[in-house]
Amino acid sequence: MNTMTESFEAYKKRIVGYVESQEPMTLLGKMPGILEALVREASPSQLQFRTASGKWSINEIVAHMADDELVGAYRIRMILSVPGTDIQAFDQAEWAVRGKYEQIPIEDSLALFTRLRHTNLQLFHLLEPEQWDYFGIHAERGKESIRDIALYYAGHDINHLQQIRAILNR
Repeated sequence: MNTMTESFEAYKKRIVGYVESQEPMTLLGKMPGILEALVREASPSQLQFRTASGKWSINEIVAHMADDELVGAYRIRMILSVPGTDIQAFDQAEWAVRGKYEQIPIEDSLALFTRLRHTNLQLFHLLEPEQWDYFGIHAERGKESIRDIALYYAGHDINHLQQIRAILNR
């Protein structure tokens, strides 16, 4: 599944580049509604379609987004409680296989993503200004502040929206 074919530096630059001059918090807040609308208009066959061997279906993308939001929630809270903490990486392709993403009902993944996103946004809005600079040391990407994580998640959303739209527009 979605194996990394670019360096971590190139990937991060591309993901953050999707956000450009847009406000990350606004993008993060809009994503659950956008995702729900796209999933609602998709047929069952579109939800399971893969553009190529080793690529994720819409169903798998949404399951990944839910898991990634869960991981982000944990990382943010670890950074808040222990600034400078180590942030473990995870193999998203392995999670997809072992987590049986293709078998998880998309409604469940979407509900989990939406609930976690709401909870993470709630926490972001409660942060003191200096807490945005609290950071952890990501095993692959190095130093990442909470501000960096919010920006990264906004770009990550856009990346997956592009993939979903490409499948729907086939």
